[in-house]
Amino acid sequence: MTEEEFMTAFGDAYEHSPWAAERVFGADINSSCRVISAMRKMVDAASNEEQDALIKAHPNLAGKLALSGGLTVSSTKEQAGAGLDQCSPRELAKFQKYNTAYQAKFGFPFIVAVKGLSRKDILKAFKKRLKNTETQERKAALEQVHKIAAFRIEEWFKHDKT
Repeated sequence: MTEEEFMTAFGDAYEHSPWAAERVFGADINSSCRVISAMRKMVDAASNEEQDALIKAHPNLAGKLALSGGLTVSSTKEQAGAGLDQCSPRELAKFQKYNTAYQAKFGFPFIVAVKGLSRKDILKAFKKRLKNTETQERKAALEQVHKIAAFRIEEWFKHDKT
């Protein structure tokens, strides 16, 4: 696989952070498990500033970008898969309330791998994680970022491999 093909396939696995894929290109990674592991290690070894930028690159769930159609293709699919594009006005107000409270408390957007979750599940996760300390929540956010990237990489190996 050329570097261009690799970047096309995996450059967006970590939201708006192609550096994770750039740094692992050339390693012996010919399976989803190896790509996931290599990229996770690269992100875990990154500086706090890079990790913070990665966390902050994620959009709010059911937020303004989603409503205006400004999400990445992957984020759009993921949020739609969880039904976030079908929120009632009441649900949308709850998401906006929790997004605002979360951002105010932690300084970054709430991140959860929405695959397999319902809107109700996500709102419950918001409530629970708003009780975390900043250290706990940064760790939780990074873990969710890894989970999202793993889903995206696995998806490529299942369907888009050419």
